Amino acid sequence: MKINPETDLELVRHLKASPSKVWRCWTEPKLLEQWFAPKPVVTRDVEIDLRPGGSFKTTMDVPGHGAMVGHGCFLEIDPGRKLAWTDLLQGGYRPNSESFGFTAFILLEPEGEGTLYRAIALHRTAEQRKSHEEMGFHDGWGTAAAQLDALAVTL
Repeated sequence: MKINPETDLELVRHLKASPSKVWRCWTEPKLLEQWFAPKPVVTRDVEIDLRPGGSFKTTMDVPGHGAMVGHGCFLEIDPGRKLAWTDLLQGGYRPNSESFGFTAFILLEPEGEGTLYRAIALHRTAEQRKSHEEMGFHDGWGTAAAQLDALAVTL
């Protein structure tokens, strides 16, 4: 996948867990709740309808900000390898009026006994990209990836 440095953000990590275990952590709600946001944020009420057009919904309890609901739509699924979704749409390809405005790709490649993990966020504009970066994309998504790996290796 080609990255546009003006509008896209990318996180690359080498995880100890296998792609199949990482996939489970992305696609099983009870597992996703355990790692999806940096602690002390709590992720709950996860809904995953794992099919193109299916809903991807989370609620995150953010200290000092309260509950933040994210509702997106899966676009592409290649089991064990690629998961793509957007928050521009809700499940059923319905427009999402409360969108942050990005599309995400999670790409998993076998790497020895572990996984080459790429998380990519595509934004409409350079300003949106910058805003997401300033919100802590690399630190937040990086911390979440470490939490993901710590859980996945235990499966």
